[in-house]
Amino acid sequence: MDLLSAATKVRENAYAPYSRFKVGAAIRAASGTVYTGVNVENVAYPEGTCAEAGAIAAMVAAGETKLTEVCVIADSPAPVPPCGGCRQKLVEFGASDTRVTMCTTDGGSLTMTLNELLPGRFDASHMDRT
Repeated sequence: MDLLSAATKVRENAYAPYSRFKVGAAIRAASGTVYTGVNVENVAYPEGTCAEAGAIAAMVAAGETKLTEVCVIADSPAPVPPCGGCRQKLVEFGASDTRVTMCTTDGGSLTMTLNELLPGRFDASHMDRT
């Protein structure tokens, strides 16, 4: 399954009544299965939860813990990168060279690796002395 198509399709299901800024995400797990997520806002937390976090939660709920590719799409003038919290979640489940493609609804895109998105990332190797 094409990640951009999956992210574009699921984006329409985003719940963004306050910002009206809908974001869709699709991740490919090591098994090849594609998981999707959307941003979800609410009155108490109007900035909401992120689409990438939703896709990761779906992957983990299905019993997988390794992602190999990510695609995010939003209706914005430039490709929107994952927030800081989602970057850390992505590096928890992906390798430093995992590609993240950020897209706009009008065809713009930018692809970066997780290492480029979060240099100096904290990972399990920092706890090797325990």
